[in-house]
Amino acid sequence: MDSIKTIVRSPVLYPKKGMDMRAWSVIACDQYTSDALYWENVESEVGDKPSTLRLILPEIYLRDAKSRIPAINAKMREYVEGDIFDETDGLILVERTTQSGTRRGILLTIDLEDFSYEKGAKTPVRSTEGTILERIPPRAEIRRDAPLELPHVMVLYDDKEGAVLRTVKKGETMYDFDLNMGGGHVKGTKIENSDEVIKAFYALADPNRQKELYGTDDKFLFAVGDGNHSLAAAKAHWEAVKTNLSPEKASSHPARYALVEAVNIYDGALKFEPIHRFVKCRNPQRLQSMLGLSGGRKCRTVIDGNIRETAFPDYIPEGIAETDRVISEFVQKFGGEVDYVHGEDEVIALSSDGIGVMFPPIKKDDFFRTIAEGGNLPRKTFSMGEGNEKRYYIEARKIR
Repeated sequence: MDSIKTIVRSPVLYPKKGMDMRAWSVIACDQYTSDALYWENVESEVGDKPSTLRLILPEIYLRDAKSRIPAINAKMREYVEGDIFDETDGLILVERTTQSGTRRGILLTIDLEDFSYEKGAKTPVRSTEGTILERIPPRAEIRRDAPLELPHVMVLYDDKEGAVLRTVKKGETMYDFDLNMGGGHVKGTKIENSDEVIKAFYALADPNRQKELYGTDDKFLFAVGDGNHSLAAAKAHWEAVKTNLSPEKASSHPARYALVEAVNIYDGALKFEPIHRFVKCRNPQRLQSMLGLSGGRKCRTVIDGNIRETAFPDYIPEGIAETDRVISEFVQKFGGEVDYVHGEDEVIALSSDGIGVMFPPIKKDDFFRTIAEGGNLPRKTFSMGEGNEKRYYIEARKIR
């Protein structure tokens, strides 16, 4: 697929051997956003040791961004100028072991010119959920003067046969350690045949293959699984940067690219589950009566532990979007609080205080076709694993 140039070889920084990796690596900034104690415990674990905690802004502190960003940028410069990083320009095999098993991803760099978060975009890299535009500027501001980016974005690729990972030839072990805060274990290995692996990725975008799988041949390669808004912020930052660049400089400027981890959607350790809705309210029966959807599928509502099955559209994203619209209308008229809940047991446990709506899952076999046909999914449609299974920061890349 010579017409696709989405994946690029770009220098990646990673800690030199001898670093206290348990202190260095911390979880994605968009996790535990209401759990101050979690981040206080991370702070205690890290102490004064070099850490990616000093290079990111946990979103629990997003309101304090302006006061925190200068210190983050200063620490980035200190680490870049110090003797703590090694560098590779190849791809990295990342093996992450959690309670769900061992998930295997490939760390690589993508061209942001091939990414769009617009609904219905036909770019090789696509957002999977509706982007809230007002969430982009504060995240883009974090990148504006930053010399480094650290990746927590995970993109999915559709490879049921496992052809890409079969291509990988392992080289030197870069890191191998237990993560802090119950994050499991992670091992990073240099990939010796990066160019061959990139070709294996591009084979997934073969027009004949895509026509058979999705009914279209528009070179759909990656769907953003985690970090939709972070990648959207990287795109917005690049769009701002390139307005002041000549075409020649824009063709290779480091801010044009973003570091992501690509994971096969069929990876056995990648748990793919719906995110349900729970509405805490005084009159859940009224909301239940308003959810009069139709279709060939089923969803379930639950009030005080009593579960009722109800019709649901065949096209699941349509049903989720309509449910969200009805919930929003109900809350505006009658009050209530909406929560997004992982796991049916938790929804049922909450249902004494309101009403839960439990959605049918989007199957892995249907996911890429769904995105190809309909564009972005509604917000909070699916979850990829538990909070402690999200990506931890380890590697970095220069963007200035």
